[in-house]
Amino acid sequence: MCLIVFDWRPQASSGALFTLAANRDEFLRRTADPMQWWADVPGLLAGRDLVGGGTWLGVTRDGRFAALTNYRAPHEMRPDAPTRGTLVSTWLSSTPGKHGAPLDYLRQVARTGDIYNGFNLLIGDFARRELGWYCNRSDAPPVLLEAGTHGISNAVLDTRWPKLVKKRAELAAFVEDGQVPPLAQLIGMMRDPRLARDDELPSTGIPLERERALSAAFIDTPEYGTRGTTALRVSVVGGNTLSVEATERSDDNGSHRITRPGDFERAYTFDVTG
Repeated sequence: MCLIVFDWRPQASSGALFTLAANRDEFLRRTADPMQWWADVPGLLAGRDLVGGGTWLGVTRDGRFAALTNYRAPHEMRPDAPTRGTLVSTWLSSTPGKHGAPLDYLRQVARTGDIYNGFNLLIGDFARRELGWYCNRSDAPPVLLEAGTHGISNAVLDTRWPKLVKKRAELAAFVEDGQVPPLAQLIGMMRDPRLARDDELPSTGIPLERERALSAAFIDTPEYGTRGTTALRVSVVGGNTLSVEATERSDDNGSHRITRPGDFERAYTFDVTG
């Protein structure tokens, strides 16, 4: 993923506990499976990178969650670094409890974080009401997040890049006062091709023309762009039951033929109990 905005309410006794809208940006030539239940890991709902073998965002039937963005540092990229997507799939595909709570897992990742190219990693356990963040290019240690509306792009959490600031504010407006926006509305919010002004652009070590192109929430260039948009909501529906709704709109209908901009959509709902 390259742009994630989310609202986190760990003390919620009813209604939305977690609301997320996210864009996955990737090279168009890189093959991937769309969001689906993994046949070899029962209970895991995620897309799948067919090159590296991991994933960028997923959730499980027992309420575990993970998502990842790359950290933009082109002069630090190492071609021999291990794939970052396995940091997500390892948490989601493991036996429940194997890696402990979210903060335990993030601390395990941090011990060897320097072997990877730059990343941000969100790890959650909704049954525990815990959501953690770690970036291997930040001086901050892994941390559990407090309630609030946050965003991550290709820098550390809540870095004020124009598209992050705008989409975080739009999400906050959607969910204020307990509103429950349709997931399709969140997806529409993220598929915004408008570019930032030059005076708003960050300086990340890439040419200005490319900095402009990547400033859009929905990126569309001949070789690289937003490959899919995911909206996810976890709601407290009574007692110890959580309801999970997930919708993905992508440019791949499962055949690995790219249609831009994509309109292939998949939707899933399930409950987490206990």
